Amino acid sequence: MDVTTELYPRERVGRVREATAKAGLGAVLLTPGPDLRYVTGYDAHQLERLTCLVVPASGEPFMVVPRLELPAAEASPAGRLGIEFVPWDETDDPYALTARRLPQGLDRVGLADRMWAVMALRFRAAMPGAEQVAAGGVLRELRMRKSAAEVEALREAGAAIDRVHRRVPEFLRAGRTEREVGRDIADAIIAEGHATVDFVIVGSGPNGANPHAELSDRVIGPGEPVVVDIGGTMPSGYCSDSTRNYCVGEPPADYRAYHAVLEEAQRVSCEAVRPGVTPEAVDAAARDVIAAAGLGEHFFHRTGHGIGLESHEEPYIVAGNTEPLEAGMAFSVEPGIYPGPHGARIEDIVVCTRDGFEPMNVVDHGLFVVD
Repeated sequence: MDVTTELYPRERVGRVREATAKAGLGAVLLTPGPDLRYVTGYDAHQLERLTCLVVPASGEPFMVVPRLELPAAEASPAGRLGIEFVPWDETDDPYALTARRLPQGLDRVGLADRMWAVMALRFRAAMPGAEQVAAGGVLRELRMRKSAAEVEALREAGAAIDRVHRRVPEFLRAGRTEREVGRDIADAIIAEGHATVDFVIVGSGPNGANPHAELSDRVIGPGEPVVVDIGGTMPSGYCSDSTRNYCVGEPPADYRAYHAVLEEAQRVSCEAVRPGVTPEAVDAAARDVIAAAGLGEHFFHRTGHGIGLESHEEPYIVAGNTEPLEAGMAFSVEPGIYPGPHGARIEDIVVCTRDGFEPMNVVDHGLFVVD
């Protein structure tokens, strides 16, 4: 895949400018983070020196960049977008420089959601007459609907994390600690094509009942269920995230029973995905199956979250979200059951298509019993 021309197309900056005007903002200012990468392809380091893409509602965009970072900016996909780079030197004030280049009299500007507070305050001082608002609302409508190239990047990410799950039985055995297993999984995430490891959860026994369990020195015992939730970022910038359940030896009977309920809940929830259906309906589809089995109190988190250049982004699959799904929206479907002695979660990334959904993860959903 040509990430420059497909994932980060030239016309995207123009779409951001149109969205900026529609939102009633004079400009959006994007510092390093997922929004800047989405618009330009530049995966800039967040430094104390200001790097900032400025997209006015009218006029041409430009990027203020420290002179010593200029070669990296020009070599990135941003260098092929026709954006003017405005380098600044160590004794310059880049905030004042940015303000001077913007149209005068702006009353509202959008700042990147992930902008450091110290930078936001410097911009406030440089533009005292402009109200500052979060720019995330401008970008969300674009980022939430994935292009064909973005969906392909998510397919590649899903296939890579599936390969890791297929290797997990190599690492799991009684007598090893969660941390030891987690270290091997992290190495496999890189070996299977990711650029970075974002998270590794190896929740054994009661730790499996904590959806966000940290790796620990707990020794995995025979017959214990283990929740493995893993994800990373691919060289494209797009993320993976998938959860499967394992057991070292024969699992407890009650665990097998509620794992079967979980498989059904996750299947029904995925099958509910199609354009026009609300995220809260997808959430309810999973929740209803679990509640009907008398386990509703043990499912206490949302059913899913969007994914793309971030592991968690919009749309969120949760009660109260009534914004209808559209083709191109990508998110996790990950119901869980956590009764206490152990827990289980099954997670796939899916993309809403024109007539249903496409799973990005195809590893079997059943319980993996490791001898």
